[in-house]
Amino acid sequence: MVTGSCMCGTVRFRVDADFSTAGYCHCTRCQHRTGVPLGALSGMVAADAVEILEGADSIRTWRPDEGFPKSFCASCGGHVWAGEPGSGGVVAIRLGALDGDPGIRPRWHQWVDASPDWEPLPDDGLPRYPGPREQD
Repeated sequence: MVTGSCMCGTVRFRVDADFSTAGYCHCTRCQHRTGVPLGALSGMVAADAVEILEGADSIRTWRPDEGFPKSFCASCGGHVWAGEPGSGGVVAIRLGALDGDPGIRPRWHQWVDASPDWEPLPDDGLPRYPGPREQD
């Protein structure tokens, strides 16, 4: 079990299962949402393993036409996850929102073809996928 929160602490949550995988997404949507060119680091976990402890009324969710819904705190804008906690399926927890060690390290980079040429990806030896990776 690991807990997490948004930047201001209004939204607090708990993850009660092990992450199945973790990695970096470099799609343009993640670049624009995070404001950084190197993508979002997320851990995938069963949606039923994510419990909102505080601040449910402060969670705002953007639902793009394609892809997971993206949730953030209405007070500070801190990203917390993509997906729907408690809905079945999986949720991509933003690992930077966790209070402790997630128990997993990044295993891949996806959407690397969308990475800007002016900022090279780190040479970390992780597998790279030009678009979406195969889901675990």
